Amino acid sequence: MGVQLVVSLLVASIMQKMAPHFSFARWILCSGRLYRYRHPSEEELFALAGKQKPKGRRERRLNGVADEKPSSVPRDIDLQLESSPITAVDALVLRYFLEYQWYVDFAAYSTFVYLFTEGYYCLVDPRKEANIGILWCLLTVFFSIKIFFMVMHHYFKSEEGGERSVCLSFAFFFLLVAMVVLVIRDDYLEFGLDAGLTNVYDNLEVFLKEQAWDWTIPVTKLSIKLALVALCSFIGACLTFPGLRLAQTHLDALKLAADRPTIQLLLHTSFLAPVITVLLWVKPISRDLLLRAPMGKETVQIMSDAAYNSFRLWAIVALCLLRLATIHYHLQAYLNLAPRWVEQMKREAGRISVLEIQQRVTRIYCYVTVVSLQYLGPVILTLHCVLLLKTLGEYSWGLYPEPAPMSPAVDAAPIIRAGLSADPGGEEDIQATVEQITGALGALGTVFTPLFYRGLLSFLTWWVAACQIVSSLFGLYFHQYLAAS
Repeated sequence: MGVQLVVSLLVASIMQKMAPHFSFARWILCSGRLYRYRHPSEEELFALAGKQKPKGRRERRLNGVADEKPSSVPRDIDLQLESSPITAVDALVLRYFLEYQWYVDFAAYSTFVYLFTEGYYCLVDPRKEANIGILWCLLTVFFSIKIFFMVMHHYFKSEEGGERSVCLSFAFFFLLVAMVVLVIRDDYLEFGLDAGLTNVYDNLEVFLKEQAWDWTIPVTKLSIKLALVALCSFIGACLTFPGLRLAQTHLDALKLAADRPTIQLLLHTSFLAPVITVLLWVKPISRDLLLRAPMGKETVQIMSDAAYNSFRLWAIVALCLLRLATIHYHLQAYLNLAPRWVEQMKREAGRISVLEIQQRVTRIYCYVTVVSLQYLGPVILTLHCVLLLKTLGEYSWGLYPEPAPMSPAVDAAPIIRAGLSADPGGEEDIQATVEQITGALGALGTVFTPLFYRGLLSFLTWWVAACQIVSSLFGLYFHQYLAAS
C-alpha cells in the first residue's frame, strides 16, 4: 500500500496547492463559454422611462418630504440586458461557490486516483494491498449525498413552502416505488441483491459461530431492505429538484441549438442517459437479448456474460462523460432566463419597482452554482458508484478476464485466537493486540463478498438513474403544460 498511499497524499497536496491557480470547477464556469447578464442600474432604468433620477434621501429630508416611496418604472420599457463572460472575480459572489468548487475538484482528483490504482493493479497485481482508490470513491459518494442534502435543505428554508411540499411528496412516492422494486425477481431486474444479502447473512452467521459468539443479532434480509427503502426515499427526495431543473434547461438548450442538429442529438442522448442506464439492468431486453438474440428459428449469442458486464460499465461511463460534455449548454440555458423574464415583463401592464428588476436579474446569476451542483451531482454519484461496482464487485473493463464471484469461507478465527494466545506484557502484548485487530478486520472482509457488492451497488446505480427519469419526466410535463398555463 506504500505506493498508493504516497500517490494519494501527493494528490491531496496538489489539490490543496493548485486550487487558487487552477480548478476544474472554476474552469466550467469561467472558461469564457458562459455569459452572465448584468442588472441595469437605477439611472439606466429611469433614462429608459424618460424620467430623471429621483432626489436622494438627504435632499428629500431637507425639502420636508418625509415619505419615501420605492422607485418604479413602467413594465413596458425597452430594456436590453448587457451580457459579459463570467470571470473568476464574478464567481466569488455566487451562492455556495466554495462548496461547489471543493466538491467538483475533489471528484476530479478522486477519479484520477482511481485511474492510477486501476493501472497499478493491472501492472503490479498487488493482491495483498488495499485499494486506496475505493476509499476516494466512497468519500466522493458520501460528499455527493451531503451536497444533495445541502441543496434540499436550502429549498426547505424557503419562505413560500411549496418546495418543501414537493420534496415530501416525492419522498413518499419514491418510498412506495422502492418497496415495489425490491420485490421484483432477478429474472426481470438483475441486481442480484437477494443472493448478495443471503451470502452476507450466511457468512456473518459462520463468522460469529467460529468466534464462539451467540448468533443473536437480529439482522435479516427484511430489515436490510427496509433500511434500503429509507435510503432510496431520501435519495429520491434529494434528486427531485435536480430532475425538475434538468428538464427546464433541456428544453431551453434545445431552443438555443435550434439550428444545430448535431448538438440537439447530443442533448437528447444526454437527457435519455438515465433511461439507457435503467434498461441495462432489465434482463429480458438487455442481457437476454444480447446473449440469446433471436435469429429466425435459432438464437445467436452476440456476447458472453463477462463481455456484457464490461459493456454495461463502459456504457454508463460514456453516458456520464456525455453529460459532462453538454453542461455548458444547460448552464447557458439557465442564465438566459434573465432576458426571457425581461421579455415577459415587457408584455405586462403596470409598473414595477427598480429594486425588483435588479433582484430578479441578479438572483438568476447568483444561483448558477446551485444549478451546476444539481446537474453535476447525479453524474458524479453515478460515475463513482459504477467505479465502486467494478472494483468491489470484481468486474473487468474487458481488457483482462473477469474473475468469478466467490464466497470465501470465514477462516479468520484462528488468526484472532492466535493473537489472543500471546503472553500479555510489553511488546508481545502490543503485537498480540495488533494481530487481533488485523485478524478481525480480515475476517469481516470475508463477510462482505463481491457478490454482495454487486447486488448493492447495481441497485444503487439503477435507483439513481430511475429517480432522475421520474423527476425529469415530471419536469417536462410541468414546464410544457402546467407552467405555460
